[in-house]
Amino acid sequence: MNNDFSKPQRESAVGIILMALHTIFKIVKGTFFVFVLAFVKMPTTSFIYLLLGIGVIVLISFFFAYLWYLKFTFFLDKDKQEFVVNKGIFNRDQVIIQLDKIQQVNINQSILQKIIGIYGLKIDTAGAHGEEVSIKAIDETSAYNLKEHLLSRKNTTVEASENKEVKKLNDEAPFLKISSWTLLKVGLTSNYGQSFALLAAFFYTVIYEGRQLLNAFKIDEDKIQSTVTGMLTIVTAFILIAVLLIVLLIINLIRTFYKYFELQISKHQHSLLLSSGLIAKKNTLVSPEKVQITKYSQNYFQKKLDMLNMSLKQAHFGESKKGHEMQGNTMEIPGCNLAERDELLKIILGKLPQQNSTFIPDWRFLNLPIFFKLVCPVIIFLIIALNVQEVKPFMGLAAVYFLLGVIMIYVSYKKHHITVSEDFIVKQSGIWDISHEIITPNKIQAITTFQYPWHRGVDVGHLNLHTAAGQIRFKYGNYTEIKLLVNYWLYQVERQNESWM
Repeated sequence: MNNDFSKPQRESAVGIILMALHTIFKIVKGTFFVFVLAFVKMPTTSFIYLLLGIGVIVLISFFFAYLWYLKFTFFLDKDKQEFVVNKGIFNRDQVIIQLDKIQQVNINQSILQKIIGIYGLKIDTAGAHGEEVSIKAIDETSAYNLKEHLLSRKNTTVEASENKEVKKLNDEAPFLKISSWTLLKVGLTSNYGQSFALLAAFFYTVIYEGRQLLNAFKIDEDKIQSTVTGMLTIVTAFILIAVLLIVLLIINLIRTFYKYFELQISKHQHSLLLSSGLIAKKNTLVSPEKVQITKYSQNYFQKKLDMLNMSLKQAHFGESKKGHEMQGNTMEIPGCNLAERDELLKIILGKLPQQNSTFIPDWRFLNLPIFFKLVCPVIIFLIIALNVQEVKPFMGLAAVYFLLGVIMIYVSYKKHHITVSEDFIVKQSGIWDISHEIITPNKIQAITTFQYPWHRGVDVGHLNLHTAAGQIRFKYGNYTEIKLLVNYWLYQVERQNESWM
């Protein structure tokens, strides 16, 4: 591929195979059950038509992949400092991205891309649709050269000597490298909620597809249900719970190693290069000044193991982004030790945050959570238990729930505070995973304060700091102190006149 990006050029030609297979995979994924049912119930004489249908789908997929290859072009306009992409088969689209609006450029390589020998390049801005541009097929040298120019905004003509230097961008000595042993500890001590959600989604899919198969083959569901009920005893229930916990732990470990294997971070000029991935390798170049919120969190076990998890949050566009899109604006760095955390904070923030004035919430922080999350559910449960004999034996669980709930809410109250210095704002919160969110005053885009009518007499209010990466909330603080802080931050923003990006 030509590395003079000032001239329009296409993706790598072998990308036609990738795009065609990607289309075929989406069709198979959407019609898998139909094909299985047709394969089982279709007469042998009609089997040839099924194969012909599959062949037609493959041919159409390759035809549209070739058309996409012909119509997809991109180039750098060095005069206007813009990256221009023309795409679309029938509906033609032109995407124009200002280079100074680019937040990060990712270079990925899936299994199929690795086999074919190409890379994928994704450009992310703070726009409403996550990835603005995704180039699915580009060779390694061109990918790293293009990434360099998109983030450094230099001349778009690349000399041969620069090619070698940029190509070795990901070979620079990292200052942070997460070992497999550290990843094992991360998988054992964090992200259980995400793994549980993944496991629940898997079981839901299995149950749904299983019912479809039972209906298709006319199998009596009552017989299966009675068989399973007969096998279920107290012992088997405990065994199933233990197996579920082990599976949950295994899933967590697999997710951690798949995503963060060989995670390393190196400095390149004024940017950070993050590289990780077990099968699908991902390389991300990030400018520290574009990071809006720097966050690190640690639970009890991680504290004993001298490790913590960090995340760098970049701008996203309002609430229009979906959850998975917003995750693309957050770079996770698990398993850091304290020295590595401090090194990253120095690079992102310029210096380490210093302890200064700390503001804590009023004890009224406890009232609403205790009433709505504990008192109301327990009263409803007790009313049901007194009227339903099957539930009555479990009334003791209400006391356990209430006691644990009070402890958790009290811990969240004690951990909830905000620390303010001249250069930084640090919000601490959490129950099990205690997180610290750090921003600088110039990242603040708006400030909201409010006070419930019944709190005016006791001078209690709430504070929301709006940034391009989300909000930082401080609840039930002294309202007089909050208003003084707001005036101070607004003064800093006006006086310093620093850019937030």
